Amino acid sequence: MRRQMRPQGIGPMLREWRKRRNLSQLALALQTGISSRHLSFVETGRAVPSRDLVLRLAEQLDVPMRQRNSLLMAAGYAPAYEETPISEAQMAQADEAINRLLAGHDPYPAVVLDSASNLRRANRSAMALLDGVPAELLRPPVNVMRLALHPEGLAPRILNFAEWRMHLLGRLRREAAFTDDECLLSLYDEVSAYRYPQGMADPERSTDPEHADGRQIAIPLRIEALGSELSFFSALTMFAAPVDITLAELTIETFYPADTRTATVLHSYYQAVNKDESAPGELVGHWTAP
Repeated sequence: MRRQMRPQGIGPMLREWRKRRNLSQLALALQTGISSRHLSFVETGRAVPSRDLVLRLAEQLDVPMRQRNSLLMAAGYAPAYEETPISEAQMAQADEAINRLLAGHDPYPAVVLDSASNLRRANRSAMALLDGVPAELLRPPVNVMRLALHPEGLAPRILNFAEWRMHLLGRLRREAAFTDDECLLSLYDEVSAYRYPQGMADPERSTDPEHADGRQIAIPLRIEALGSELSFFSALTMFAAPVDITLAELTIETFYPADTRTATVLHSYYQAVNKDESAPGELVGHWTAP
């Protein structure tokens, strides 16, 4: 992805975020309740914004929480948001909620991702999809974009790989552009350069006519797993109104069967292995198996 030199100082940083959101000075000033003249002075360094104004501008610009701390520090203020490990007692209720969601979604796959698309937790059904992936790709931290797009990862087993690749790269590109996160920008450059799996026919084809269906409601993930061809669509869940960076940067992706065969295979698998009632792995800084 094309990178620009990052601005220094609170004024240029705010101006860059405003441009990133395609807002004029007048529009942002009206939304924030200040004059466009004052905002212009802030952006050019002729006025120093108060701590409250920095936070109000960041709210209107929908700046991610981690980057809001950066704006505050650039203005000479202490960070406003903490990053609390999920293992801390004050996070116990959120931790329980995540566990309940993952366990309750079985026999269908569900995963917890951080802002860098690293796999932080997965339920039993999601882990089953990773069977056969080379060990080196499962060393923590496991990044789901690398895992899905690497030619030695899940890519050879994804039957509509070109279509799914386009979906994942678009999702990653939008997230990198929205957050201006250097890690995501670098990740996009890396995974978009991966070659297609060896022997894949017609890699430029984005859809498979044999499986095209004008009635489909979302782009499916079609993957060979558990001895069958499985098809999923997914939904993303995030914590509402978080005030902690850890919660703000977590996303839970839940996968649902897109056909009856997938549902049948997953229910049969879950019944066969449902002897171990251990909880999912700890939500830590790297991937941990259930």
